[in-house]
Amino acid sequence: MQLRPLFSLLGPAVRNRSRHFLALGALGLLASAPAIPAASTEAGTTVSITVSNLRNKKGVVMACMTTDPDRFPRCRDDAGSHRTTVDVPAGGAVSLRFANVQPGTYAIALLHDENENGRADRALTMIPREGFGFSRDAPVRMGPPDFEDAAFTVGTTPVSQAIRMRYML
Repeated sequence: MQLRPLFSLLGPAVRNRSRHFLALGALGLLASAPAIPAASTEAGTTVSITVSNLRNKKGVVMACMTTDPDRFPRCRDDAGSHRTTVDVPAGGAVSLRFANVQPGTYAIALLHDENENGRADRALTMIPREGFGFSRDAPVRMGPPDFEDAAFTVGTTPVSQAIRMRYML
């Protein structure tokens, strides 16, 4: 059934009412929609990282900071992790930072991805060909350090970490 011929028979008063009903209906839909949460006013702090001992000026430094011991050091499928990638500058010194970091216990893993392929290249399937580093300069033995060895606490004041890159080959 077409409404236009019906409205022309009933006159302008009904036509205008239908517009009002449509407007009220749209307003009702908006009012019944779930509220959009306001942006959090609680800003976190900053974690600054200074990377030293880079063996060359090639590639990028990839950084991942997580609170999840099960996802450290790779941070795979860790939606709560902080990640960044920075170019290695001509001077060779790298500084990076994570902003709006909420208080908690974190660990950082770095990779000097010299060929920029987005992954840690290995020799004989286990020896890293590219540089790596961890917060608190956590020791590396027969594999990456445990989360607890690299963990540091972030409160409400800015935090700095100095990380020295290590190369096995």
